Amino acid sequence: MSQPRIWTRDFISISLSNFFVFLVFYGLLTTLPIYVVDRLQGTESQAGLIVTIFLLAAILVRPFSGKLLEAFGKKRMLLISAIFFGLLCIPYLFVTDLSSLLVLRFIHGITFSIATTATGAIAADTIPAERRGEGLGYYAMSMNVAVVVGPSLALTIINAVGFNPLFVIFVGVLAIGFFFIATLRTEEVQLTEKPSWKFTIDDLFEKRSIRVALIGSFVAFTYSSIISFISIYTKSLGLLQASTYFFAVFAMAMLLSRPVTGKLFDRVGPSYVMIPCLVLYSIGLLMLAQADGTTGIILAAVLIGLGYGTLVPSFQTLAVQAAPPKRSGHATATFFTFFDSGIALGSSLLGIVVSRFGYVELYMTCSALVLFIVVAFYVFFTKHQAKQQTA
Repeated sequence: MSQPRIWTRDFISISLSNFFVFLVFYGLLTTLPIYVVDRLQGTESQAGLIVTIFLLAAILVRPFSGKLLEAFGKKRMLLISAIFFGLLCIPYLFVTDLSSLLVLRFIHGITFSIATTATGAIAADTIPAERRGEGLGYYAMSMNVAVVVGPSLALTIINAVGFNPLFVIFVGVLAIGFFFIATLRTEEVQLTEKPSWKFTIDDLFEKRSIRVALIGSFVAFTYSSIISFISIYTKSLGLLQASTYFFAVFAMAMLLSRPVTGKLFDRVGPSYVMIPCLVLYSIGLLMLAQADGTTGIILAAVLIGLGYGTLVPSFQTLAVQAAPPKRSGHATATFFTFFDSGIALGSSLLGIVVSRFGYVELYMTCSALVLFIVVAFYVFFTKHQAKQQTA
């Protein structure tokens, strides 16, 4: 008996839409810290704040996103949020101080929050339930490719022609993404009654997804050390170009491992995949702390890509699987609320660690924290799941 298809037209369209959104997200995330330090004469801590304020907006809006998708439709909200996410690249051309940049980043984060909640929920809906771990793994590859294309493209552009052309080009990139969104043929879940705008805790969060989302937020906390500071770290070593190599190797490792880990997730269970990946991720962060040349950074990228690259789609799959199908939007919103919170908090607190102690201590601390996550995942998920199965 043949398995139901994953690679449908809608799945490809939503994956490409997600790719273009995250290309711009990662491109700005990598280059704006440099913009703050070099153009606005800011500090590393202020550079981390640029990431924090963006994700703070995403965090505040994310719990309401599930309700918005339910009330107005996932595709419609994706179209609207994608349009504004693209147009808001234009005001970056006119930013001259840190305060206005923070305001702009906050507004930009709102549109990003709704758009990515919609893409994640639509992707989960288009994948057959029995192949969701594998399917969401493939879907996450759109983010993995964006991890390398976004920063590489952005760094190449600012090195060649500066920051202003970067923002204009990103508007065009998102116009391409909008085309793929328009081709989606999603079937919205028909509500039996009119949605109420009186919010309860169930409208904001999917309680069954909170346990796994909380553990995922700790992974996000450590990952913020990479997306917020890797470009500045490599620049401090006199190896700015190495950050481009890092993201390229990082993405390649994720892409090569994804077909294998996604299938293993569905066949043998999450613990047998996620715990080894957490250990690899921890070792990769430790190697990054000890790197003193391009070779060390590339080796660290391989291990981090193999480890971290499997974790995000795996956590998202567990969050969605914990909820009924009609709550896929809420489960996705809950997961990314916690995930974004981890990155935002990490960008802020780890910026203080960098300012006081340096980059070596930063990545060693994150490596140790990932080992703590291994224990937390085993205790709060694996053992809990075993008790449920016994019951």
